[in-house]
Amino acid sequence: MTTHLVWLRNDLRINDNHALHAACRSDSANVIALYIATPGQWQGHHMAPKQAEFIWQSLLDVQQSLAQKGIELHLAECDTFTDSVDLLQEFCEEKRVDRLFYNYQYEVNERQRDADAERVLFDNDVIAQGFDDSLLLPPGSVLTGNREMYKVFTPFSKAFVKRLKEGLPECLPAPAVRQCGPLKDVTPLKPFNYPRETTDDTLFPAGEKAAIARLREFSKEPVTHYPERRDLPALDGTSRLSVYLATGVLSPRQCLHRLLKEHPNGLEDETVFVWLNELIWREFYRHLLVAFPALCRHQPFVKWTRNVVWRDSPQQLAAWQQGKTGYPIVDAAMRQLNSLGWMHNRLRMIVASFLVKDLLIDWREGERYFMSRLLDGDLAANNGGWQWAASTGTDSAPYFRIFNPTTQGERFDKTGEFIRHWLPELRQVPDKSIHQPHEWAKKNQQKLDYPAPIVEHKLARQQTLDAFEAARKQMD
Repeated sequence: MTTHLVWLRNDLRINDNHALHAACRSDSANVIALYIATPGQWQGHHMAPKQAEFIWQSLLDVQQSLAQKGIELHLAECDTFTDSVDLLQEFCEEKRVDRLFYNYQYEVNERQRDADAERVLFDNDVIAQGFDDSLLLPPGSVLTGNREMYKVFTPFSKAFVKRLKEGLPECLPAPAVRQCGPLKDVTPLKPFNYPRETTDDTLFPAGEKAAIARLREFSKEPVTHYPERRDLPALDGTSRLSVYLATGVLSPRQCLHRLLKEHPNGLEDETVFVWLNELIWREFYRHLLVAFPALCRHQPFVKWTRNVVWRDSPQQLAAWQQGKTGYPIVDAAMRQLNSLGWMHNRLRMIVASFLVKDLLIDWREGERYFMSRLLDGDLAANNGGWQWAASTGTDSAPYFRIFNPTTQGERFDKTGEFIRHWLPELRQVPDKSIHQPHEWAKKNQQKLDYPAPIVEHKLARQQTLDAFEAARKQMD
């Protein structure tokens, strides 16, 4: 009997899993699965303890799902990606594996690991086969007329939709139960050696069933209200599916097919398309990562921005991280992040702009901090978002477009409902004063247990403009 091994990574599901589906095509093959934890690599990539906990819970879930199909999931652990290649080779020898199936990851280190693994296994007569699985369309399949990667999102999105209209990517079913039948008395996997931090399982319950249920719920009626509700953090107006997509508990094809099942005209319907376009942003950043590998090494896309002289201010960086800047919308957002491991997307833009454009602190500090806290931490999306806010990336906001944190709060949390939830020390402040509480406190002779603003926005804005202009002139 031949043995097929499915190497699971960020694809912790049994539905619409290309590698798993391919491994199970042969009814006579013995199919097993393996997940390799690499704590040292995760530490180097600043994986959040909350994300580690979510991955662990998702592994336990997929273990049970695979067992019901007659497939045993093994968990192994080593320090780095380099070590994982040796471990994989040893595992294949021990289990007498004939073929390996895995889904591609597109970051530089991951691609190097996979290339090394394929070479080593080939020398040991193990045939390895990889699949484009985490994207709707594979990298390099949506190009300009000159066969180059798009550097601006809007034309990329239009070309992307055109490709989808030509033919939707297939959404694969879960495999059938193997001939051996469901496995009995499955021993739960042993925890891996990485810090794990409890998550809010009411907001982000782990597992494939929870992800599919959330997708189905959102795709019915809430998605039609997404355009007018998505920027209001006090409302539950977003899909909250990013955690499942980042860890591979859910695939983008499942999202697309479910959306179009509920809204058959979704590629044309401007209202429904607003959310679909967010999935295309996710694709854009991952395609860019492959086309421009330097992004994986945290290099700015716009070369002249390498000349920006960033401020080194540990105290102000700490104030931003802890939600103590004196700007309520910024602080509420950061406390949401620190508590939940998740932040509303509009708020991600606001706090990123504040760190880079008000404090003039290197965007990579923010990128790193986000990864260390986010449940949905994903290199491509996180890097893309930070470079957009910092005006260093492709299709980024112009460097002279700087968010005013006070007016952003007034616009997107007018009455301060979100702010009061995360900043209870401001509950007594009236709605009209919630975004400038110290002015109210001074006028009414009140004392607030809340820090004063650490910078004056108008002055900070001009200092940032001067810094970017000086950097740009160096390239003239």
